[in-house]
Amino acid sequence: MKALLPVFRRILLMLPVLWIIVSLVFLLIHLVPGDPIAQMMGEGASSTDLSALRHSYGLDLPLHTQYFRYWQGIFHGDLGRSLRLRDSVTNLVLARYPYTLLMSVAALVLALVMAVPAGVASALHRGRVTDRLLGGVSLLGLSFPNFALGPILILIFSISLGWLPVSGAGTGPLLGGSTMLHLILPAVTLGLSLAAILTRMVRASMLEELGQDYIRTARAKGLPERTVVYRHALRNALVPVLTVVGLQFGSLLAGAIVTETIFSWPGLGRLTLSAISNRDYALVQGCTLTIGLTYLAANLLTDLAYTLANPRLRRS
Repeated sequence: MKALLPVFRRILLMLPVLWIIVSLVFLLIHLVPGDPIAQMMGEGASSTDLSALRHSYGLDLPLHTQYFRYWQGIFHGDLGRSLRLRDSVTNLVLARYPYTLLMSVAALVLALVMAVPAGVASALHRGRVTDRLLGGVSLLGLSFPNFALGPILILIFSISLGWLPVSGAGTGPLLGGSTMLHLILPAVTLGLSLAAILTRMVRASMLEELGQDYIRTARAKGLPERTVVYRHALRNALVPVLTVVGLQFGSLLAGAIVTETIFSWPGLGRLTLSAISNRDYALVQGCTLTIGLTYLAANLLTDLAYTLANPRLRRS
């Protein structure tokens, strides 16, 4: 039970952050000029129809009343109804969220699989050809934003070579072969820039650890180089890298909006963009709440991963 106290403490600290995020989004979207009901009904709508529809969605109530009603709905699992799609926000979010989460996790795994070996190899061959080559590749990866890399990958692998589908998420189950095939290009587009960042982070952290006294002691005792590098140096070097991974997961969620638009991926990013353009209050708030919860959960998992990478941190 005592081991779970740090977890409960971190969860309690997350609650005020989530409240601030949702409250700011609620206030800012209501401060945008214009009437979403009039925009939805069109110019030919009568004032009676506008008033009736505004009343049905509770938009004729004072702002503070709408705010408290929204939080009351959250506590009961009700995020309201979409103005445009005329469906429950909870249903819409649950239908799209797995696709965004799948793409973000796939991009993160791809970035780690590429970055950790590349960063270790670069640190072990410091100043040599391998280090310079990997440094140049990582710099190239940092130079390509998602909106430029995505179309390039489509032109090469979809249009020219015909190896991968252009857009959509395929048919069948979420983890089926069709969806996995459609996932490759979006995940690569989203993950390459993160892989470049993590490669440089792993290299810098490994160089610092390889210069520590305990590494020299381990080598002096005759331990195999592989054990010294991967069991001792890499384990400690991953602690600052995990910090970047937790922070960059939020960037993946933000980058998902652009990537999902390029590849017509049916995720939460496209849904959020559509809701913002239509001033769909409830849908924007529901998407923001989901993204905020995901980002906070990723940071919580990052904190827990610290203790796995470095057991000395469990005491704190």
